[in-house]
Amino acid sequence: PSQPSFLARPASTQSNIPINASTTIVFGTEVFDRGTNFASNTFTAPIQGLYQLSTSLYLQSFDHDTSYYQINLQTSNRTYFAITSMSGYDADVQYLSFHISALADMDANDTAFVEIDIPNNGAAQLDNSTASHFSGYLVA
Repeated sequence: PSQPSFLARPASTQSNIPINASTTIVFGTEVFDRGTNFASNTFTAPIQGLYQLSTSLYLQSFDHDTSYYQINLQTSNRTYFAITSMSGYDADVQYLSFHISALADMDANDTAFVEIDIPNNGAAQLDNSTASHFSGYLVA
């Protein structure tokens, strides 16, 4: 419990992520979880401190008719995000990666998870690959 850390990956591709919704990214495989603080796609801080959190999403099949895609690293205290506009593309984009890294202040029992926001236009065709990951550890 004095040095919690985790690394999780999707167990399978998360296909056809819905539009007009915030969808939690599913991380079904724990590579490691020191302190057993990661469950159900969510990290729960066991103690108060500063946590280094990061996610890298390898996404496929972007619809260029969608205005934007926003990835959120959501904690109990704030949201860290990455966003990209599709307005510069004249055709669907096959692959893009999103990366978020944050030094987050967390109290005991605060949570962190990753989600994607897709607005209400375009098709629900985006997929999250098994090459994605979510990790974190207590810094201080």
